[in-house]
Amino acid sequence: MRRKVLFVGLAVVLASSCLAAASDVEALLAQAAALYDTGHGDFDFAAYEGQLREAIRLYEEALPLVPTDDGATRLATLHQLARAYFELANAYIPTGPDQEAAYVAGKDHALASLRLDPDFVAREATSFRDALANANDVEGVFWYGTNFGCYLNYHQLEAILSGGMRDVPACYERAMALDETYLAGAPLRSLGCYLAQVPSFIGGDLARARELLNHAIAIAPEFLQNAVDLSEWVLKPSGDKALCMTLQDVKTRAQDPAIMSTWPLYNELSLRRAESLSSGCP
Repeated sequence: MRRKVLFVGLAVVLASSCLAAASDVEALLAQAAALYDTGHGDFDFAAYEGQLREAIRLYEEALPLVPTDDGATRLATLHQLARAYFELANAYIPTGPDQEAAYVAGKDHALASLRLDPDFVAREATSFRDALANANDVEGVFWYGTNFGCYLNYHQLEAILSGGMRDVPACYERAMALDETYLAGAPLRSLGCYLAQVPSFIGGDLARARELLNHAIAIAPEFLQNAVDLSEWVLKPSGDKALCMTLQDVKTRAQDPAIMSTWPLYNELSLRRAESLSSGCP
């Protein structure tokens, strides 16, 4: 009888601990989401860096506490971390070791999200590129490709020798097949930028880059980066006379608070790039 009482008591303690842990996870994730949210209230670009760093800290604190059987929460948290690390590196960290480390963290979280799928793990054992080409997680494959591509900018010899440069477009092609509209046409935009920048002998294709970026603009004209990327990577290098007109259109759209508030961080960064690129325009 005593053993039974002890067992029941232990079960109650364990159940209480699990409930407490679940409550802690929910609280941490809710705090992180509130800090990460740019869609409500006024957006302050300078102040948002602190919010973004704190959101990342909270997501990372919550991640190991997520129950192993709660795959949906684990997947969503890994996605948030992969994206948040990229945004922190891209918006606030200057070129150097700290930026590289942020891209590595984003890459690793994205890969961890992909490895939650048993089919991905099985394919990876034979061919990593085949696993990427057949991934079913648009966010995981997109953020892996994006962070990995930025990481390779610090390791260009590795990019060539390891074949990593082929993994990046493979990620974008797969993300396009899964959902080309994700994040305002991000797979289209990212593949377009890639194809516009790499030499033709390793797959660069300026004509296709133009097509992809114009398609992204058609999908999400309010996402100003689509037009700015077209301007920087296609119109400017080719000497297209539409460059200044396109950049002026971006700056005009940026005067609309409704447009800026749709994608506050990305549109702020895009406006800054548009102003810099249009320095030679009349």
